[in-house]
Amino acid sequence: MTDRNMIVEEGARVLANVLHQGDQFVMRVHAPKIAASALPGQFVHMQVSDGQPMRRPISIMLTDPDKGTVDLLVKAIGEGTRLLRERKVGDCISMLGPIGRAFELSDHSKRYILIGGGVGIPPMIFVADSLQGKADCVVFAGSEVEFPFALKPTTTLLPGIGGNAILSIASLEERDIPCRLASNAGLYGCYEGHVPDLAGDYLAALSDDERQRCTLLSCGPHPMLHAVARLGRAFNISAYLSLEEHMACGIGGCAGCVVKTLEDGTEKYRRVCVDGPVFSADILPEFA
Repeated sequence: MTDRNMIVEEGARVLANVLHQGDQFVMRVHAPKIAASALPGQFVHMQVSDGQPMRRPISIMLTDPDKGTVDLLVKAIGEGTRLLRERKVGDCISMLGPIGRAFELSDHSKRYILIGGGVGIPPMIFVADSLQGKADCVVFAGSEVEFPFALKPTTTLLPGIGGNAILSIASLEERDIPCRLASNAGLYGCYEGHVPDLAGDYLAALSDDERQRCTLLSCGPHPMLHAVARLGRAFNISAYLSLEEHMACGIGGCAGCVVKTLEDGTEKYRRVCVDGPVFSADILPEFA
């Protein structure tokens, strides 16, 4: 559970706000307090404008504690995120954060299989960045619109992956973090299909011993998370899912984002904002 005493409100100054295809935009803000303590899987709750008191939860994609910056990927799908899209360099945005239960990454003997879809890709990039030089990881990312990142051909071979899947996210490729992309939109250099299927091809090609080292971490739309949970069951490996839910307060006070869990045979309701957003798939009946 999030320690709410660790959540700060910070006036984040916009340093960049770059629009990409599909109404996606990457925003970089200067928020040194949040950058100093944020962990992969956590999010910020952003005030979209002075006239809109209802905040929006946005996953953290990267931080640079030394520079005090936080990077966010947002898709403009409603009034609030459209207002964020219009924010200019120099604007100051009230942000609460970091919020939420982060991914557990302490076991460096594991190989972490990171599966992100759409605006669920950012937490996977944050995880990969945090694990660099500490533990093995492989990133699989899926999108039905152009990826909002620089891409480049990969030089890393992955078992079970061939064909058209030749591109990687450039920032990962340059740090020797294996990555492959998937899309149903016919995007060049991508696996043709759903990203959990791409990850499944990789897992199926591993030896039993290699596969049992693996743990699945995922964030994205619910149909994709269902597929990741099935993937974990099929290969008998643990899966941890970061859930996306509508939120009001975002700090655990309103209980407007509860999800049903089954823990030690007892049915409970947990708040996605502070008890999550990361949950083991094993305790989520919806994903059983």
